[in-house]
Amino acid sequence: MTQRWKNRPEGSTWGDWGEDDQKGRMNLLTPERVKAAAGEVTEGLSFCLSLPLDLPGGNAINPKRHPPEFKPVFVGEDVYFNYVWDKVKPGDKDVSCDEAVTLYSQYSTQWDSLAHIGSVFDADGDGEPEPIYYNGFRPGEHVGGSPGDGQLGARALGIENMAETCVQGRGVMVDLHAHFGDERVAVNYQQLMEVFEQDSITVEEGDMLCLHTGWDDMIVSMDGDPDAEKLHNSCAVLDGYDETLLKWITDCGLVAIVSDNMAVENSGGNGDTQGGRSHLPIHRHCLFRLGVHLGELWYLSELTSALNSRDRSRFLLTAPPLRMPGAVGSPVTPIGTI
Repeated sequence: MTQRWKNRPEGSTWGDWGEDDQKGRMNLLTPERVKAAAGEVTEGLSFCLSLPLDLPGGNAINPKRHPPEFKPVFVGEDVYFNYVWDKVKPGDKDVSCDEAVTLYSQYSTQWDSLAHIGSVFDADGDGEPEPIYYNGFRPGEHVGGSPGDGQLGARALGIENMAETCVQGRGVMVDLHAHFGDERVAVNYQQLMEVFEQDSITVEEGDMLCLHTGWDDMIVSMDGDPDAEKLHNSCAVLDGYDETLLKWITDCGLVAIVSDNMAVENSGGNGDTQGGRSHLPIHRHCLFRLGVHLGELWYLSELTSALNSRDRSRFLLTAPPLRMPGAVGSPVTPIGTI
């Protein structure tokens, strides 16, 4: 029993790594597992797994998130861009550029922190469910202010906790696009296991599961002018309402799920699942219950092709987020090495 909760969600990992744990299953990326992941490198070929951070483009896909915005930095009244230092230091031949960039932390290739999604759950055992996050951390006391008041910042479960683990381990690629094409399919446990069997894929404790659906190539082909309707009706997603799939995520011991689409699951869903109704059941299951981080909008196409041509699915994945204290998500430039 911790000071923050008397009840923990059924099947959760709350308290498994201590009452103050903020890393969740990233704790499973032990030195032994990192060393084993490094053994997947046989050619030394590395692949950038990030989209350009100005893609998808616009805000049609997610109206509340916007592309990066460049802003000036000043030296006095002068914009510090193509700045000739001779102006203030006569005879100085240096020319300099700098800028400020406003980034929506989850606009493009990203990680979700464990403070990104919580749930309404009776953690204190008083019979009244209350908003709560992973391992019993609470709104107001630990994350932002009271619900909906606009106060920002995660004093617990911020993305810096994930960054401190370095996020390096074995990635396992699943090429859902090769099996389902551009069709919008909610992949359940049985379908996923059939793909695993056909492609000789095994996921072990400590692995990071990567799902290539084809969304990445579709986004790139739209060249910054995304067709939101087409995207939201294309390519495979995981079926978060399949209880057997949720149980498998619990039992297999994976530490993260990554996809090239917007939410890993159907972002427009709504239905009953473990713990009650949810529109993002995999998010709730992973971030709130298990401490499993989610990565979205990754660029997996090139690495997937390279792995397929070598009849491989495993690789070394290095993907730390920005070490930005208090952030609930982060851009990331992941690297896959084979």
